[in-house]
Amino acid sequence: MLQLSDFKKQLANLTKPTENETYLLAVSGGADSMVLAFIFKALDYRFQVAHVNYKLRGKDSDSDQKVVEDFCFKNNIKFHLYEVSEKDQRPENSIQLWARELRYDFFKQIQEKENLEFLVTAHHLNDQLETFIINLSKASGIKGLSGIPANDHKILRPLLHFSKEEIYDFARENNIEYREDLSNKKNDYLRNKIRNELVPKLLETNDHFLENFKKSLSYLNQTKDFIQHQIEEIENRITISNVENKIFDKEKLNNESDFVQFEILKKYGFDQENEIKKIFQAETGSSFFSEHYRLIINRNDLILNKLNQGKEDHDEIILVEKISVFENQIFINLEDTIESIEGINKTVSWDFDAEKLAFPIKLRRKKEGDHFYPIGFSGKKKVSKFFKDEKLSILAKQKIWLLTDGNNSVLGILPFRQDRRYAKDEGTKCILTIFNEK
Repeated sequence: MLQLSDFKKQLANLTKPTENETYLLAVSGGADSMVLAFIFKALDYRFQVAHVNYKLRGKDSDSDQKVVEDFCFKNNIKFHLYEVSEKDQRPENSIQLWARELRYDFFKQIQEKENLEFLVTAHHLNDQLETFIINLSKASGIKGLSGIPANDHKILRPLLHFSKEEIYDFARENNIEYREDLSNKKNDYLRNKIRNELVPKLLETNDHFLENFKKSLSYLNQTKDFIQHQIEEIENRITISNVENKIFDKEKLNNESDFVQFEILKKYGFDQENEIKKIFQAETGSSFFSEHYRLIINRNDLILNKLNQGKEDHDEIILVEKISVFENQIFINLEDTIESIEGINKTVSWDFDAEKLAFPIKLRRKKEGDHFYPIGFSGKKKVSKFFKDEKLSILAKQKIWLLTDGNNSVLGILPFRQDRRYAKDEGTKCILTIFNEK
């Protein structure tokens, strides 16, 4: 039986909000969401309501909107409405996915504008059972079988422990007005087919089916948490470094089961089984990309390099456009311009004959065919060969800047070696000093 006190406990288990917390409730007009709104009002919680009119069922859609809007007007609750129009480009197929993305985008906009931390939805125990069956058919693993999370990145679902029957009983007892979405009776979608055909047959098999299912979900969630703890311990054991980049021991991870490999790598967006197999077969220097990470194969290391989301990633930086030859000494400090390179702690102080240089003076990344004439060596040397001789890691190579002039000639490899052709000598009148010290 759904009681206010039970609901209050469920919400308290999900979050510990402050007294002045204001929630955003997603309310469709159906029994579950109208009961949710009623309970929030009865418990004197502060909240606002969001409703989406998809315009899919003509007057019925408008009637759904009116029920929600009237409730908010009567109870002095702020009401947010999104009415779907032609600009939303409703697709021919995948209507449910389109509708879900549209409403959650709308909810997010409201939360940002109104500074509302928590979104609350009216998913219930029957939704859990339907989702379990759908995920069972998809071979989604223990995470999928654990059901809809009650707190998913601050999307709260406090009705998950209550059945649809309990919610309808509560609505009748409290004379709560709601609308039935008759499209749910159609078997056009997989969820509707499961809801209308399969679930009733399952419930007939056992009077306590839903209650036992709820217990099974609890056991599955405990199992999931235990497995996740074990996975984290294994990940810590195979992690070589977590300072600047996360580095895994490739051989140790390869010796783990396919399940463990998948669970560890999917956290970083590598969740395709075929791709994971290729990672362990790839040669040194190979890279794999997910949405937020690049994974680099470096001998027996797997290096996770976080992509610079939203940051400007320069391939070239202009240091100085030109200088006057009447100035005797010009200083350029690179300390705040280039990032430090893990494991390479070298200071630079290079003096150049400014009259030998073609301006502008730039920093850029290595290009194919680059060469220079390093101080301390005879003849010229390819930059790629210099990198190899220094035994630089792949990540270090990617972070190293070349100092070049306006003719793209390499003036030095930072922070290793200056080119001797442009260095200061006895006849130098104007000195350009490049250094990286505070």
